[in-house]
Amino acid sequence: MNTGRASVQAGFRDWAIAVCVAATLLVTGVSRNHSATDLDLLGYVLLAAGGLALAARRRAPVPVLAVTGLCVVGYQAVGFDVPAVAFLFAVYAAVRAGHRNITVVVAVMMLAALPLAALALPQDMPVGEALARARGVLELAWLVAAGAAGEALRQAERRADEAERTREETARRRADEERLHIARELHDSLTHQISIIKVQAEVAVHLAHKRGEQVPEALLAIREAGREATRELRATLEALRDDGKSPPPGLRHLPELVERARMTGLDATLTIEGQRHDVPAAVDRTAYRIVQESLTNIARHAAAATASVRIDYRPDALAIRVDDDGRATPATAPMPGVGLLGMRERVTALGGRLRAEPRGEGGFTVQAELPVGPTS
Repeated sequence: MNTGRASVQAGFRDWAIAVCVAATLLVTGVSRNHSATDLDLLGYVLLAAGGLALAARRRAPVPVLAVTGLCVVGYQAVGFDVPAVAFLFAVYAAVRAGHRNITVVVAVMMLAALPLAALALPQDMPVGEALARARGVLELAWLVAAGAAGEALRQAERRADEAERTREETARRRADEERLHIARELHDSLTHQISIIKVQAEVAVHLAHKRGEQVPEALLAIREAGREATRELRATLEALRDDGKSPPPGLRHLPELVERARMTGLDATLTIEGQRHDVPAAVDRTAYRIVQESLTNIARHAAAATASVRIDYRPDALAIRVDDDGRATPATAPMPGVGLLGMRERVTALGGRLRAEPRGEGGFTVQAELPVGPTS
């Protein structure tokens, strides 16, 4: 909205300047003494056109440069001894826009054409007077000043852009350094402590089983909390260390993910249905995370022998379904853990739907539908 308002304001200023320049040229043309001819109306039209053309100098600086130059030559040829104010504005705008070489060429052509235009006047005029009149319309010093002003402002804007870009790069580098520092601190402190807790809990549970003793629920809870904390901390560290240069995992990585699940002893299969098409990056990442979390939960909690992953490419949605034949039943529905809650948050953020529950025939199912919009 601010950009649109700024554009409107810039356009209003351009028109205001163009109208003022056109009015100045017309007033100057009327007040200057010149021999009345049948071409006076054409001269006034050229004066007004040269000024009003400046309204488009931001959008089309080179065409405006050509139009104003032709208007100057035109009204000079019909007897109007009026300075080339509009052309000087156009020179400034063209150089500021970066068209320095073509501006120099057009300016040289103008300096050569104006004396010829003065000699083409209807009344007889000595060559010396015609040259002096042409110099009065467009002085070389005026041209140099207009071009220098445009170049100076262009360089200032370029330096400002470079300074802004440098500030952004510096801020981004400092943020990356701080992110890596946090990752190192987490790894050196929390990871070590949580690993100790997890190992001690695992050993205690193992010894209790070996002795045939009943494992306290608190100890089992500590072990599970340690596993979950380790997994979440590992994911956090990976996110902190991610420099954004390597592409995040997505649908194309699902075969590798399913293959890794098979290596753990789970009979996992992957089925792709529908016509494959590109999906938004957020949907691509979320689909991968849903399958990853589902297979992780199956391996850790389901005691399942098989798992199936189905991806269905629909015209307006991507459907994901992960089923297992584990021990979950409708009567023993597990409490949703951090993984399922995070999965639901991801799907909801994309405007999709998620269903995660035990199946009637046994096992657990995770079904998600992510909108992707109509494909062309």
